[in-house]
Amino acid sequence: MARSLKVFRTAIGFHDAYVAAPSRKAALQAWGADVDLFARGVAEQVTDPALIEEPLAHPGAIIRKLRGTRDENLAALPEAPARARRSSANAGGRSDTRPRKSGGTPSPSPSPSPPPRPRPDRDALDAAQQALDDADRRYQDARRAIAEQEVALANRRRALEAEHDDARRALEARRDDEEARYRRAMAAWRKDSD
Repeated sequence: MARSLKVFRTAIGFHDAYVAAPSRKAALQAWGADVDLFARGVAEQVTDPALIEEPLAHPGAIIRKLRGTRDENLAALPEAPARARRSSANAGGRSDTRPRKSGGTPSPSPSPSPPPRPRPDRDALDAAQQALDDADRRYQDARRAIAEQEVALANRRRALEAEHDDARRALEARRDDEEARYRRAMAAWRKDSD
């Protein structure tokens, strides 16, 4: 039986890539992702009716939608490549641009910043969501199976009623014939007995 579809979204360049799929795993396969984009926080399920209409009309197809206008996207680009910015900063001929102490010795480098804290682990959340999705799927499958059984039982009941009606009409006709034959026989018997 077909599983119910959900719509998922991830960013690809200046576009959002939408796909209607039965699960996160199926969405990752449709995007061709080698890693779990949901665990990294760069993919999500979408429920906005305006955003899910087109993907639901084309299940499994990647639907790309531009994020922002062309001008907004161009404005978000850096003004010049990083290498060119470094070259212009060094144009004065000095390779070390750190402020110098008196006496011409360079000042000590600032202490390195602490490493960023690791992103919280989403595995437990993803497992809980998957368990919820699986429970919903089992429920929908069970409801569908019961509905099919109800239809089958209703069809059997109608067939049984039609069969019984046909058999009853035939048996009533036979009884009426036998009753008429009996009454004729009784009338003849009474006549002979008088």
